[in-house]
Amino acid sequence: MTLAAARELAAQINADPGMQAFLVRDRDVFIPLDQRYMIAREAQADLFISLHADAAHNRAASGASVYVLSLRGASSEAARWLADQENAADLVGGVELDARDKNLAAVLLDLSQNATMRVSDDVASEVLAALKQVGKAHKPQIERANFVVLRSPDVPSMLVEAGFISNPGEEAKLSDPAYRSRMAAAIVSGVRGYFANQAPPGTWYAAHQGQFGGSRQHVVSRGETLSLIAARHGVPMNTIRTANKLKGDTVRIGERLTIPMAATTVASLPE
Repeated sequence: MTLAAARELAAQINADPGMQAFLVRDRDVFIPLDQRYMIAREAQADLFISLHADAAHNRAASGASVYVLSLRGASSEAARWLADQENAADLVGGVELDARDKNLAAVLLDLSQNATMRVSDDVASEVLAALKQVGKAHKPQIERANFVVLRSPDVPSMLVEAGFISNPGEEAKLSDPAYRSRMAAAIVSGVRGYFANQAPPGTWYAAHQGQFGGSRQHVVSRGETLSLIAARHGVPMNTIRTANKLKGDTVRIGERLTIPMAATTVASLPE
């Protein structure tokens, strides 16, 4: 069921001119959890999506969920990477590190993880918002957990629980190719919405940056102000105030803001 959903998702990703899918597994075999995100790293993925179907003792439980890595999971993985000389060297482009360079490796890992977790949060928010258009969400916001598959320090990652197979109604939906197609389309829509405005350097989306218009969502984190958010997205503060009907510059942690993105105007000169 989840493999069929992953194949559908891969097909829809490959139909997008700016994305290419790489399946960690394309047949019904088990791959150890800690190897899954390493495979994504080896493929130089810009995003890793782990697709699951949940189960619960409460057979009435329903709805999709989107998870990103918890801070505790990030901290434990950082310690493991720093203890591994090969992993530590990998963080600084293969340079061999000695004992004196451990502080440098720790700083680089911290910077890499922080950036990766910010991207994970932003993409996951876009995907959850899109999934809500297909059906009920189990929780109204993205969730955080210490899942092994989310521990890559430099590949933004999310885990999508497509629904509850312990719920007969949801199991039937997940077995329906038409529903899986709609669900995959929602995930792709969320990913596309993020890449259209925050494209990784050197990608098709980066080459077409600013040509898509529309808007994206931003979830306010601790320490962020409206001016910082505006600067990050390159959007005037007044534009954000108007889009969100804000009366001042105060924003709250966890608040979801709509960030309008202006499309590029292309002028044509008749010959």
